Amino acid sequence: MPKNTYTEQFKRDAIALYENTPGASMKTIAAELGINRNTLKNWAGRFSSDPRAGSADTSEAAAVTDAEHIRRLQRDVARLREERDILRRAAKYFAEETCLVSRFKFVDDAKADYPVKRLCEVLTINRSSFYRWKITAGGRRQRLIDDALLAARITAVFDANNGCYGAKRITADINDPDDDASGACSSAPVNHKRVARLMRANGLAGYTKRRRVKTTVADKRRRVFADLLRRRFTANRANDTYVGDITYLPIADGSNMYLATVIDCYSRRLVGFAITDHMRTELVQEALVMAKNQRGSLAGAVFHSDHGSVYTSGAFQDTCRRLGLRQSMGAIGTSADNALAEWFNAALKREVLQDAKTFTNQLVCRRDVCRWCIRYNTVRRHSWCGYLTPQAFESQSSGKLRLVS
Repeated sequence: MPKNTYTEQFKRDAIALYENTPGASMKTIAAELGINRNTLKNWAGRFSSDPRAGSADTSEAAAVTDAEHIRRLQRDVARLREERDILRRAAKYFAEETCLVSRFKFVDDAKADYPVKRLCEVLTINRSSFYRWKITAGGRRQRLIDDALLAARITAVFDANNGCYGAKRITADINDPDDDASGACSSAPVNHKRVARLMRANGLAGYTKRRRVKTTVADKRRRVFADLLRRRFTANRANDTYVGDITYLPIADGSNMYLATVIDCYSRRLVGFAITDHMRTELVQEALVMAKNQRGSLAGAVFHSDHGSVYTSGAFQDTCRRLGLRQSMGAIGTSADNALAEWFNAALKREVLQDAKTFTNQLVCRRDVCRWCIRYNTVRRHSWCGYLTPQAFESQSSGKLRLVS
């Protein structure tokens, strides 16, 4: 079939007909002329002066564009509604805090109604992090159970020691397989940081309190001995170097009791102590004699104290010479020169008195202080001894005890 050939004039007339027929579409005019719509469109591009020509039917294109725009708006509205519904349902999970775990929990609960990808996108969390949280759920549950069991053991040790133990002492107690009070020791040792965390979570804290007490009354007329320790409160063996001090114990009726101590610098063991209602020389002599009875002999050892009048008295010096002790004294007015004894006094009052300012009466005072002094050597764990008791520390180092015939 021969190809139709149209003159340029015919083409211009066809375009003029299209432009001057109101409401006519390019498809309608092409059908009337017996030509292809695309052919008429090409002619319009070359000869038309109407800006609506030269492209696809403007009305049809506009209609398509508007429909697509509406569909896009509908999709956006649906997406926003979905996001609103997700956030509404998630609100109860974030009532107290917007922590990551709460978001993961919501995604896990809502994944049957919404895709996980969409939930993570709305809540601005990483999808891989959610799946990791999901996989490790079993391990977390077991850790919660283990923490609950350990917290019960911590509370038992804390209560057994009258609320005085901190995290490190409680850890040592729990990890000690020979200590019946702590129960059966677990196969893996417990870390003190974990104990501290569980103590914070359960509102447990070792008792701490600061008190400022002045008990030293110097007698400037008496002899002063040289400082043989110079704040080095250590020893290479037991029964070699001792420190001592007097502290006052307030009674509710306004009277006082007094405690004199003799402490071994090697193990921090309280070797001798005495409690009376006076602060005369007999008090410190009694403590020193008790130390001699505990050790068998004190000959050659050093006894360090402050410049209190009882320690510089002639009677006390005679006792030291009789027992073979060498006296040592720190500087006047400097508590740091007898820091070990000062620490012991502070620890005793902090853990025995706690929030009370005084003892009920002298009998209660003597009973409670004696009990604490005995437990100090046999039960209370000491950081200096690697959280062993002073008595256990000396037992492990029995070869280092200086025995004097």
